[in-house]
Amino acid sequence: MKQKYFRYINTLFIVFPMTLIMALVGTLRNNGLSEDWLIKLLKTWSIMFPVAYLSAFIIIPQARKLAEKVTEMNK
Repeated sequence: MKQKYFRYINTLFIVFPMTLIMALVGTLRNNGLSEDWLIKLLKTWSIMFPVAYLSAFIIIPQARKLAEKVTEMNK
């Protein structure tokens, strides 16, 4: 696989399960196991996933820079 796609696929594999877990916890916490909990989960997740996926491309580089600064200060 080409290296230029690695970043997008790697981010997808991180964001996909994380948003699903977060949507599940939020749905169960707010609604419990009601009759339509699965529909509510999918609705919540369908909004969370694209927002988190796009946000990751902004946050990850900034977090990397901050981590580099912090670890440089500890040398």
